[in-house]
Amino acid sequence: MMESDDPNFNPLRVIDVMAVRTKFFDDFFLTSMTAGIRQAVILASGLDSRAYRLPWPPGTVVYEIDQQAVIGFKTGTLSALGAKPAAEHRPVAVDLRDDWPAVLRANGFDASQPTAWSAEGLLAYLPPDAQDRLFDHITALSANGSRLATEFHPDGPAAMAERQKVISDQWKERGLDLDLSTLMYHGERTPATDYLAAHGWRLSTQTRTEVFAAYGREMADDEATAALRNSIAITAIRD
Repeated sequence: MMESDDPNFNPLRVIDVMAVRTKFFDDFFLTSMTAGIRQAVILASGLDSRAYRLPWPPGTVVYEIDQQAVIGFKTGTLSALGAKPAAEHRPVAVDLRDDWPAVLRANGFDASQPTAWSAEGLLAYLPPDAQDRLFDHITALSANGSRLATEFHPDGPAAMAERQKVISDQWKERGLDLDLSTLMYHGERTPATDYLAAHGWRLSTQTRTEVFAAYGREMADDEATAALRNSIAITAIRD
């Protein structure tokens, strides 16, 4: 993909952000495994391939939660390509709006063991009360020593949606008719940092720019990354 001649539309900037975010969550799981955790849950896993490509230690169980259509498409496609999971892989086909903790337990999840949880690129697509319930469920299922990685936008989904609308309009001019802002939920919500800290999690946070710097990269400060720049990466430990 080549650089755009439009200074306000640069697809490579967005690709950089996604690559750095992917690396952040990869390293979260690898660090969790180094700490001795052998149970991972990837929430709203989508087409995430970490169960297949990360060097999981022997005995690790990786749960992926998403809707049946997504789980079926991904596992079927990877199987047809000859790809094999690098850990004990347990896809859990359930909508996060349903009683996913019960389905997770039914698939062998052990709440007495520490767990590494990821909620990557998810919170803005949940209503405010659903975000709180998600963290309530994670907390209830997390033994001491469990870890969580997620991210949130402190300026709120409404501001994020406004910026995404600008990006969507730019993409639409180039043939992609998808308004990302319509997929997000507006309304006041408790900042993820505040909610987790109040529920027994010990937090560490980094701005998106700091995450870039940690990997020796400089995040561009332009219109193409404005919708993604103001993000806080969170890692948390359940004490």
